[in-house]
Amino acid sequence: MTLRDDLHAYVKKTHADQWQERKGQKVPELGDLKFSTDAVNLDATVLYADLADSTNLVANNPNWLAAEVYKNYLYCAAKIIRSNGGSITAYDGDRVMAVFIGTDKNTKAVDTALKIQWSVGNILQPAFDKKYSGRYDYKYKQKVGVDTSELFVAKTGFRGSDELVWVGNAANYAAKLAALNRGRYTYISKRVYDVMHKSAKFGGTPEKNMWEDMGTSDFGFRVYGSTWRRPF
Repeated sequence: MTLRDDLHAYVKKTHADQWQERKGQKVPELGDLKFSTDAVNLDATVLYADLADSTNLVANNPNWLAAEVYKNYLYCAAKIIRSNGGSITAYDGDRVMAVFIGTDKNTKAVDTALKIQWSVGNILQPAFDKKYSGRYDYKYKQKVGVDTSELFVAKTGFRGSDELVWVGNAANYAAKLAALNRGRYTYISKRVYDVMHKSAKFGGTPEKNMWEDMGTSDFGFRVYGSTWRRPF
């Protein structure tokens, strides 16, 4: 079979086969799904953390320095995500995507976002400045987006080069929220804001709302933003 024949046959079969869907009780891994039209439906909250302005970081600094920044940011973000019960689903350069499930998924995802921002100001930036002060002038900038919806999870690729694809509004909008540039570190949808626990909504002494209503976005829903951090 030629390459062209193989591609024609695969595409035709995908369209012809009936999807076999089931409700997920946990975040699926590669081994949980087949290459056929096999899928898991998951009620989940998606967190998308993105190291901002990495183009300038790479363009104006040695490659090894950019690699150090990437490694440290992704390591800290990933460890915080996992410590809060999230499952890491993908890395993409200087970005990480995670999924939270369960009755407190929105609260945990938002709490994670605030902790990631705290790590930037209290772990990552101080360590960088201590090592490179006077040599390199770099300031960490990062944003996190959080949204919730049902996800349709399937396996894509082929053996030896496969991954899971996460289809749903939360997967799309969490990434778009993380790309907003409205002077905040964390952006969440109204869907998340309305159902998260008050512990993720209020902070400080005296207690005050940590979130600002940013209005109705171009996405068609209301967005809330925050500059708050959560120590751990």
